[in-house]
Amino acid sequence: MILDCRGLQDYKAGHLEDALHVHEGLKESLVKRGDKQRALLIYCYYGHASEHLAEFFADFGFKTVYSLQGGYANWQESRKGATDAA
Repeated sequence: MILDCRGLQDYKAGHLEDALHVHEGLKESLVKRGDKQRALLIYCYYGHASEHLAEFFADFGFKTVYSLQGGYANWQESRKGATDAA
């Protein structure tokens, strides 16, 4: 499962395919009823907030939690570089 913890406006402007926008209701639902065996990939703008959110989910028993290093900005930049190289 891919989780975007950026602001709603930024999420609406563009996000990773199949990513869900993280809001309090979703966090609460995942903690209470989420499949703790399912891997989570969390990202934010630059990778800092997602690290904290990844720790939050790990503390609630999620077994496989990742924070996208460098965040959405780094992901976009790496895609741009790959496109430029092609």
